[in-house]
Amino acid sequence: MYKISLIAFMLIVSSGIASAQTLSDIIAARSDEVKQRDVYRHPQQTIEFFQLAPEMSVAEALPGSGWYTKIIAPYIGAKGSVHGINYNDDMWARFGFFSESNIAERIASTAQFPKQVADIISPSPSAQGFTFAKPPVSLTGTVDRILFIRALHNLNRFESEAGTMSQAIATAHTLLKDDGMVGIVQHRAPEDAPEKWADGSNGYLKQSAVITLFEQGGFKLKATSEINANPKDKPTSDDFVWRLPPSYNGANGDPDKIKKANAIGESDRMTLLFVKR
Repeated sequence: MYKISLIAFMLIVSSGIASAQTLSDIIAARSDEVKQRDVYRHPQQTIEFFQLAPEMSVAEALPGSGWYTKIIAPYIGAKGSVHGINYNDDMWARFGFFSESNIAERIASTAQFPKQVADIISPSPSAQGFTFAKPPVSLTGTVDRILFIRALHNLNRFESEAGTMSQAIATAHTLLKDDGMVGIVQHRAPEDAPEKWADGSNGYLKQSAVITLFEQGGFKLKATSEINANPKDKPTSDDFVWRLPPSYNGANGDPDKIKKANAIGESDRMTLLFVKR
């Protein structure tokens, strides 16, 4: 638990909403284990760059275990709303390595998002979980921010066979208010990398390609940031992003490979902000 001043406590009690907590309070209150990733993910600077504010309606693509949801939900507060957008149900089988039970669990997780939010904070923001293919009609034109945090590579990976990236961008455009914005953090490929390697299948996308896709989808680039840049990550066409922490895929417990991955840290990442046109 973290300590707050008496004045801050009285503000929280008198307001009756979780959003009276400051963003820095919420980030500081997380476990030490979770905060170990902050040196690479810079959650406070990232959320401030995306211009999130209490009482907003925010949609998060692929919230997963909720690393960012656990910050966003308390910050938005009970008067806001948080929505989790998952892959389409038929996308999980396209990876080729999930078992039937794994696929069933991941499909079921979409409907479990409201409970995930309720378990984080009470009173909680209103919450819905849905897929890119089935956004609620009631949310059309109501969302303030949509966040794609390390969520674009697999959407782009299956674009040619299933149109997943273009559908995700179109759904974001439909859900956002006229002045709504999209925030992106994405593993960044070198601009001179081979196009096939940088199609998302290795986790990386070119920043120029992401900008082009969103501009073609009805958005205008508002700002870029190097908040989440890591110049130590210089991937080649022999690399994939999951070789790095916290995944360490391919290391197989080899201490030398783990040491090499730790020396790099998490991936080099673009941080982009788009506004709906």
